[in-house]
Amino acid sequence: MSRTSRYLAIRRNPHSDELLARGGDFEAYSILQRAGFIPVVRLHETYHRVPTGLADADASSLATNAVARLRAVGYLVDCDAGFDTDARPASFLPLGASVAHLAERLRDATTTDEAAEALTELTASHDGILTALQEVLTATAEFHDGLGQLADPHTARRLRYLADEHLDVIRTDLIHTRNTLADRRCPHPGRSACTEEVPATGHERSAVCACPPAPSPRTLPAPPPPGAAGLHR
Repeated sequence: MSRTSRYLAIRRNPHSDELLARGGDFEAYSILQRAGFIPVVRLHETYHRVPTGLADADASSLATNAVARLRAVGYLVDCDAGFDTDARPASFLPLGASVAHLAERLRDATTTDEAAEALTELTASHDGILTALQEVLTATAEFHDGLGQLADPHTARRLRYLADEHLDVIRTDLIHTRNTLADRRCPHPGRSACTEEVPATGHERSAVCACPPAPSPRTLPAPPPPGAAGLHR
């Protein structure tokens, strides 16, 4: 990771008085969003702003909280003097980290049983992750019912459509994939577990394990000699 991606600036624009956060990487973006900032995605950059209509004192408190959170995990933050702080709040793994761990389990899986077990956490009927996600979408739709603006009923209908149609397609396909893997009950041919033992018949006694050698990096073909292209008429 480059040093540039670990640097952010949280300042008020002297011309527009907008409180903006610029710089960082996707981890920093998540911290900014949890602190209350709103992402703004442009063609050539992504930056963050405070919510519209926020009082100056509340915006300053939001920025100060963001500075503290970012510095607590090692980011270099340049900020206005009013946002500077020595606070370093404790950081905890977000809920998404538990879901991301399933991807690690799938990448490490050496049998179809192990892969099916990881997918079960997604597809379990009562308390699987996809069931919980559907509940979140439905609850967000219910929140928009009667919220008061003209677009709110449309947003509620759209969220229910996502929960009932798109998410249902994903869940159905993953359930089928999980069940198929559970029935196969076989090792992955390209992911045998390493025993870290070298057979007695091995030719290289200094080898650490009996795993096949890693594939060699693909080499590009040599370029034609200078002037070769001009020999053909």
